[in-house]
Amino acid sequence: MENKEDKTIKKFNSRMQASLLLVFCVILLLMFGLIGRIVYIMQTDGERYAKSVLSRQSYVSSVLPYKRGDIVDTNGTVLAHSELQYRLILDPKLLLLNEKRIAPTIKAIKKYFNISEKTINDILADKDKMEKHYVIVQKNLKYDPVQKFNATKVENQVLGVWFEEEYIRTYPYDSLACDVVGFTSSDDKGLWGIEKFYNDDLIGTNGREYGYYGSDLNLERTVKAAENGNSIVTTINADVQRIVQKKINEYNSEFGSKNIGVLVMNPNNGDIVAMASYKDYNLNDPRNLEAIYKSDEIAAMTEEQKTNALNALWKNDVISNGFEPGSTWKPMTVSTALEENLISPANKFICDGGQTINGVRIKCSNRSGHGEITLTQALMFSCNDALMQITALEGKDTFFKYQKNFGLGQKTGIDLPGEASGILTDLDHLGNIELATSGFGQTFNATMVQMASAFSSVVNGGNYYAPHVMKKIVNDNGATIKDYDKLLIRKTVSEKTSEFVKEALYQAVEAGTARGAQVEGYAIGGKTGTAQKLPREAKTYIVSFLGCVPAINPEYVIYVTIDEPQKVVKQADSSIATKFASKLMKEILPVLGIFPEGDIDYLLPSKAPTPTPPPQGTIVEEGDVLGNTTENQENQDNVGNQESGDNKPDKPNITNNKATQ
Repeated sequence: MENKEDKTIKKFNSRMQASLLLVFCVILLLMFGLIGRIVYIMQTDGERYAKSVLSRQSYVSSVLPYKRGDIVDTNGTVLAHSELQYRLILDPKLLLLNEKRIAPTIKAIKKYFNISEKTINDILADKDKMEKHYVIVQKNLKYDPVQKFNATKVENQVLGVWFEEEYIRTYPYDSLACDVVGFTSSDDKGLWGIEKFYNDDLIGTNGREYGYYGSDLNLERTVKAAENGNSIVTTINADVQRIVQKKINEYNSEFGSKNIGVLVMNPNNGDIVAMASYKDYNLNDPRNLEAIYKSDEIAAMTEEQKTNALNALWKNDVISNGFEPGSTWKPMTVSTALEENLISPANKFICDGGQTINGVRIKCSNRSGHGEITLTQALMFSCNDALMQITALEGKDTFFKYQKNFGLGQKTGIDLPGEASGILTDLDHLGNIELATSGFGQTFNATMVQMASAFSSVVNGGNYYAPHVMKKIVNDNGATIKDYDKLLIRKTVSEKTSEFVKEALYQAVEAGTARGAQVEGYAIGGKTGTAQKLPREAKTYIVSFLGCVPAINPEYVIYVTIDEPQKVVKQADSSIATKFASKLMKEILPVLGIFPEGDIDYLLPSKAPTPTPPPQGTIVEEGDVLGNTTENQENQDNVGNQESGDNKPDKPNITNNKATQ
């Protein structure tokens, strides 16, 4: 017998159906209520809710630019500066969602920035721009109108407008120190001069701004600040630099030249005080060729020709242009022989008007000869004959070694782009004739900065310091990041040699070939140079003066070169350079704090032993165009002034006289 269980089957009865229907009806009523509420909100306050939602989708992300560091002179005068300006940004999409705010916004923009209504309306009507939240309306806006605009935004009911900062590189003095300062590109990258060499120090790091419009339509910001660049304090003295450039322009306006270079530096630490070459250009408009070319000439140029013309304009000839320095090299030749004990200040030389070397006659500046002269007088009267005798004693190995020791044939390492290394005649090609003419500054070329650095070492006691234009680097708060300490590269000569050369150079200005460089009340030492350019048959010259002041304890070295001076009786006339240097020093020395001190009595020619005069009874001075004390062109030819003669070089005509010091 099996047990049977009763199975109860639950049924969805009418009561349950009624309960489910009730729940369904309640939910349906709630949904209808919610829909009704939404419809009501959309009809009565939907615009406000829509704007609130859409505004939170108006996301802003913009770059906060860094400020490029300043470039200032040694006294704090600003030579290059990044000026804070603004870009006006418009949010067309947001503005179009608030039509009532369009008119007052346009009115305010027009009032403060003189931007026409048409400009804004065109943006709002542009299909490509009307859906954007970021449109640049205008750049280079100044601080004052921007601040006034922001201060009245609420009362003027302005919407969808904000400003981004930007920095524009400006040069307050236009062309002042253009060869040194350089300029930047549109994207703030240094392209020349200090701007290029110290670009990594001058630039900073951009910041970032993130934000969105809140429910009250105010822009909520999150900012990561920019890091500004460091500033460069230079060794340049803006007042001296201004005088230098003025004098160059005055000379070229009155006489003309192919080029003029001027370098003023401190021999005791390598500071470059002023540096300029012709022609100037406006740092605020560096690609403008109208200063040196006529409009029709520019129009006729190809792009390549324009590029070449600009590169020539921007070129810093003081560091980039090599040339034969001529007799300004003689102090270094004499120093070499003194250092090697090949001669002494007591030596005398017989100058008969030149030397015959390998069958050719190389003439002295005084064709009839200086007669018997001392070593001091060899520098005073720029005697090529005596210098050729000295280089013969040195020999090519010693001479070449000292050329390198004085920094020729290699870059000085100055902190500017574009430096040339110059060209030396190598030992294998330094024959007897080349050696002889090298002694008075031919058969090799050097830059002005190389020559000034070598000369500085000879007059400062023998210390060769690296030339430089950076004095220190400071951060955005003014704290010093790097302080340039004078960098001693090597010793070139002894203190004893330096003292002799300084005294001889003082005599050269007081009573020798450099008399035109005298400035009343000042003791100045220096050497002239007249170098004939290649090709020799063209008969074109560079005249120069390389000097120091005060003569015995120099604080500054002044170097002037004039390439192919115009409107003169003859180009081979170093007095052109000495007179220019005299006018220049008369103005810049007081600015540099060097004041008249009178003659150095114990070095005056009247106090010195009486020299043996040349055979004709006069001392020939480097070319004076007025004809009062004319000198035939100095060291101008190593070919054109060579005459046939013996096949062996003349022997040095040197005598020792211990009484002559």
